[in-house]
Amino acid sequence: MRIGYPCINRSIGCTPSRTFRLASYSEGRLREIIKANLDCLKKILSYNVDHGILFFRITSDIIPFASHPVCTFSWQKHFADEFLEIGEYIRKHRFRISMHPDQFVLLNAPKKEVLRRSIDDLKYQVQVLDLMGLDTSAKVQVHAGGVYGDKPASIDRFVKQYVLLDTVMQDRLVIENDERLYTLSDCLAIHELTGIPVIADAFHHSLYNNGERFLSLLSPVRETWKNNDGIPMIDYSSQEPGKRTGAHAEHIVAEDFRQFLEETRPADFDVMLEIKDKEKSALEALALARDDPRLVTGDPGNA
Repeated sequence: MRIGYPCINRSIGCTPSRTFRLASYSEGRLREIIKANLDCLKKILSYNVDHGILFFRITSDIIPFASHPVCTFSWQKHFADEFLEIGEYIRKHRFRISMHPDQFVLLNAPKKEVLRRSIDDLKYQVQVLDLMGLDTSAKVQVHAGGVYGDKPASIDRFVKQYVLLDTVMQDRLVIENDERLYTLSDCLAIHELTGIPVIADAFHHSLYNNGERFLSLLSPVRETWKNNDGIPMIDYSSQEPGKRTGAHAEHIVAEDFRQFLEETRPADFDVMLEIKDKEKSALEALALARDDPRLVTGDPGNA
């Protein structure tokens, strides 16, 4: 079990998701921003190694405009050495890596243009992981998409459009439940039709489910992950008091996370903390889990 956080680190003074306005697009500006983003990603990974945080979600903004028609620059070739260097560091320190596109990526979109843009964005994120030389345990996670007034038809459309993707993309993609439209059971049903692994989002499940206990679904979720997918990934957060329902917590609630760890033993998985203060909560989570036999921290005794 690795514990991690998504996209940015608030302690190191840089961001790997710098971008700029489309109106000021130039190849030179793009090269400059990509270089800065990759350099910051290296700093984040180094910080994480130093602190035993071995699960990280790379921001989908690492390459600005990567899937936009304006981008004709071969960033893949220009930064090939940098990507390989980062990938070697990831493998050396046994990181688990993921990516997650924004909510506009919809594999079950009924409009062809929305589907085309969605596939283009997924191709870009898959390319990032491929350029790093990472195996297929590095995943790109998506939601099932919209319901469009007819959930069975929308699930059927997801299946039909997913199976048309090339196998390189299929090998990277995983599907997660959300808090409004698709339950874990819905995702498990989609898995049965596609083979796509399922990420269990514990917070989303607490908000939208079919009456099942989260723990009862860990075993069927685990069975959706093949050996070359790695162990399952789980998203974890909790409700921020006083905010709208579904607002992620600003900081980890120690007692809740401790109970989560106790209740889920011995199930093994990597935990992505979708909590606002990022590495601060990850550090506290590691401390809370220090006696958990599942935990991998990068220490020699756990290597």
